[in-house]
Amino acid sequence: MTLRQKQSLFARLSLELELRMWMTGYETTNGEAKRPMDATHGHPQSTHKYQLAKDINLFKDGVYLRETKDHEVFGLWWEQQHELCRWGGRFEDGNHYSLEHNGVR
Repeated sequence: MTLRQKQSLFARLSLELELRMWMTGYETTNGEAKRPMDATHGHPQSTHKYQLAKDINLFKDGVYLRETKDHEVFGLWWEQQHELCRWGGRFEDGNHYSLEHNGVR
């Protein structure tokens, strides 16, 4: 699968994820999505740099849900959508949703 194909897949799946969040009574805001290629923070080959990752801020009844466990139901759903889907809850970054690229999640 090419990078561009992965980007399209990620765009579609992340939209479905956020719709699922909204339809089950949560609200979202965008966290980090696009990271510049020359960014020095995070993993040098971060999937954010390739438009294959997004941090989603989750809210319930106006309260920001900061804990990894707050994202668990969505993270587990996300992982089932495609063999490349990775959820940051596996590495204590619960609001991180991505597609693996060149071995990076």
